[in-house]
Amino acid sequence: MAQKPSIPKGTRDFSPAEVAKRNYIINSIRGQFEKFGFQPIETPSFENSETLMGKYGEEGDRLIFKILNSGDFLQKANEQAYAEKDSNKLTASISEKALRYDLTVPFARYVVQHRNEIEFPFKRYQIQQVWRADRPQKGRFREFFQCDADVVGSDSLWQEVEFVQLYDAVFTALGLNGVTIKINNRKVLSGFAEVIGESDKLIDFTVALDKLDKIGEEGVKKEMQEKGISSEAIQKIQKVFGLKGNFSEKTEVLKQILETSEIGRKGIEELEFINSAIDELKLNTATLDLDVTLARGLNYYTGAIFEVAAPKGVAMGSIGGGGRYDDLTGIFGMSGMSGVGISFGLDRIYLVLEELDLFPETVTGNIKALFINFGEKESLYCLKAIKELRAAGVAVELYPEEAKMKKQMNHANKREVPFVILAGAEEIDNKMFTLKNMKTGEQAAVSFEDLKDKLE
Repeated sequence: MAQKPSIPKGTRDFSPAEVAKRNYIINSIRGQFEKFGFQPIETPSFENSETLMGKYGEEGDRLIFKILNSGDFLQKANEQAYAEKDSNKLTASISEKALRYDLTVPFARYVVQHRNEIEFPFKRYQIQQVWRADRPQKGRFREFFQCDADVVGSDSLWQEVEFVQLYDAVFTALGLNGVTIKINNRKVLSGFAEVIGESDKLIDFTVALDKLDKIGEEGVKKEMQEKGISSEAIQKIQKVFGLKGNFSEKTEVLKQILETSEIGRKGIEELEFINSAIDELKLNTATLDLDVTLARGLNYYTGAIFEVAAPKGVAMGSIGGGGRYDDLTGIFGMSGMSGVGISFGLDRIYLVLEELDLFPETVTGNIKALFINFGEKESLYCLKAIKELRAAGVAVELYPEEAKMKKQMNHANKREVPFVILAGAEEIDNKMFTLKNMKTGEQAAVSFEDLKDKLE
């Protein structure tokens, strides 16, 4: 007996209904990207290994899927590495390409490679699959879509303001009300480390601070002390641990804490600018909240940091994130290219919409009606109507075989087709159709024009 086929862990098959729901999210995001002036680009699914390796840190490099060289790849293998079983050196000699890990590094490569063709500031969006050799878990897969939007070539904080509005516009379009757009600034975090005299421990400090909502104040302090940050130093930012209130109240406390830090005060100014503009412009359904513990991508972000939390009551990690970076293209030798970008967590957004039952009933990718097949003459009569309906944008089809009526009706039920259309000898003679509502069971004889109106 043949072994049952399977797929690799961390990958998924998608049913027609699931693809339709995913496309609904993608089309909603794409529609807002384009309204905000972002232009689409696409990059190859795999890049030269040298483009990707060394850009994500040691851990990231381990999660990159490498592609073996075609042909007899061992012919050019590093013999010493092979004998010593040194996988790192061996991989370099037998794999020259790798699947992209994210869309950001390929975008940086794209900007450098096409800089003479690009008009800056350049607003791009990209919706494509990426691959990571990660441990699969809920909301985390080895193959998934990323939906990114970036502006490069501009230092203006109006870009950050626009991205807050973009987040709000997308989630409003999806009917996902009540999301929280958390914002912080790398300069504020650098200011904290400066005022406690531990600038050289910025990463250790912020990694611990980022866990405040998970391990609590005492847990954070304990981790900081284990990293060599003294109790006296931690005491200087004691107010951070219990920081509450609205945006303005939080920034007032930050001004007291960061009074002696120039970089910290600069970070507060940037946050206040963004918040002041959003106060004037108003958000539709989202809330902008200052979260001073937010510390994602510290090796990368240099200004504003964003993270989007699902509505309260939904157990899900962040469904979006991003921030300001000062040197996107520096990794490829083109320095001074500042930018800001955000990403949408497509898979997590899907799970949230599913949990909250927010997918519209019409998002099925289904046909509107199935024409019953009574024979050759009847089928040709139906296909003439089908051609006109499709030209009018109505999705319909003819059952392919002259099967028993029960079988054809069961087929329509299993596919959850809302209407069935019957055309036998009597309907043909009268140039009519019988339209049956599969949910209510009601049916009526209608002309083609009436049929078209009802289906449209």
